[in-house]
Amino acid sequence: EVQLVESGGGSVQAGGSLRLSCAASGYGYNSAYAMAWFRQAPGKGREGVAAFDTDGTTIYTDSVKGRFTISRDNAKNTLYLQMNSLKPEDTAMYYCAAGAGVYRDGGLDIGSEGDYGYWGQGTQVTVSS
Repeated sequence: EVQLVESGGGSVQAGGSLRLSCAASGYGYNSAYAMAWFRQAPGKGREGVAAFDTDGTTIYTDSVKGRFTISRDNAKNTLYLQMNSLKPEDTAMYYCAAGAGVYRDGGLDIGSEGDYGYWGQGTQVTVSS
């Protein structure tokens, strides 16, 4: 069973920054997994934020491009999401996910919730005006 544990969430004012971490471990973990960040606001569906594949390819949803950066430390089996210039609209529970990677039309795609087999418990991010 693969275990994913997120940390780094909290409350911040608009324009501030946070860095989220996701540590992967457990029997069955494979460093070849692609990894991604999703988020879910109250009353909303879970949406993909960013993904990182084993070859270093990254993809971001339009609303966070230029503000968020996804990265991965393979030696530590840890995924990161650096979030800058945060907006109230970024307020959500953020989840880490691992899967096989999703490619479409020649490039990496974040995919949807069903494309990932392993999920963390989530970490809350709250951005105030």
